[in-house]
Amino acid sequence: MLSWSSLLEVPADFAQTAVTIGKFDAVHLGHQALLQRAVNVAEEHLLSSVVLTFDRHPDALLNPDDYRLPILGPTQKRQLLSETGVDATLTLEFDRALAQMSPTEFVEAILVNTLRAKAVVVGEGFRFGTKGSGNVATLRELGQRFGFSVIELPKVSIGGVVVSTTKIRNLLDEGKVVAAAALLGRDHTTLGVIEHGLKIGRTIGFPTANMARDCEGYLPLDGVYAGWLHDDGIRYPAAHSVGINETFQAVPRLVESFVLDRTDLDLYDKTVTLEYVEFIRPSAKFDGVESLVAEINRDIAQIRIALGIE
Repeated sequence: MLSWSSLLEVPADFAQTAVTIGKFDAVHLGHQALLQRAVNVAEEHLLSSVVLTFDRHPDALLNPDDYRLPILGPTQKRQLLSETGVDATLTLEFDRALAQMSPTEFVEAILVNTLRAKAVVVGEGFRFGTKGSGNVATLRELGQRFGFSVIELPKVSIGGVVVSTTKIRNLLDEGKVVAAAALLGRDHTTLGVIEHGLKIGRTIGFPTANMARDCEGYLPLDGVYAGWLHDDGIRYPAAHSVGINETFQAVPRLVESFVLDRTDLDLYDKTVTLEYVEFIRPSAKFDGVESLVAEINRDIAQIRIALGIE
């Protein structure tokens, strides 16, 4: 997949395109429907499929007080987009200049003059241009003027629940990673570098891999989760603990992972992925090491069942 971060990087002789536009801040099932349609339209009409997206949510610039952390980081987003089969991704910096573009300016400068769009795929309720002044009807009018078709896809629902990034974030805030996975179409993950911690877990027989605080991927509710740790193509069963370690010392919120039945792994400075499969219990403060160890052993027993590795 080609990846561009500015209009100037798009080759002037690049093929005509089928473009889908969106934040794609979760690449959930609704986003995947848009991406798949763009790929299909491109193949049908001998076009190149392109994702037009942005480096941040518009709220980060326009409504910072209401801004919420993204479900995905840039590396995760890029990887997931590449897996959809799209030919290229154009990620624009969402700055004041972009935010102040009129709908016509947006279409002419980006879709027509840069991407040579012949088909544009958007979701229901799509808005664009300064202050969201353009809608799907506006886009269709501009499409007739500039020579591209517009395909509007309805929202995707799973079990009567409309798939949205906000809904997924709320589920993660409640620790409901199974329900979130149903809307994502995959288990939620966190990606980051394993750094040196206080090594307290090692002293009680449960060495943990501490993920750096600049990790990608929204951290769910504080608590313990059954999951997997992915490293170099190998998947290890693991217990993930999200939160602060109140039993020993208050530290900034993070996620640490204990790989079951392995004490020989050296993960320091490696980039790994933590996959959340099932919520086990909320965070708790223990009155000493013995009670903590007993609880960890109970957690591990439940995790084995959740992962099917009894």
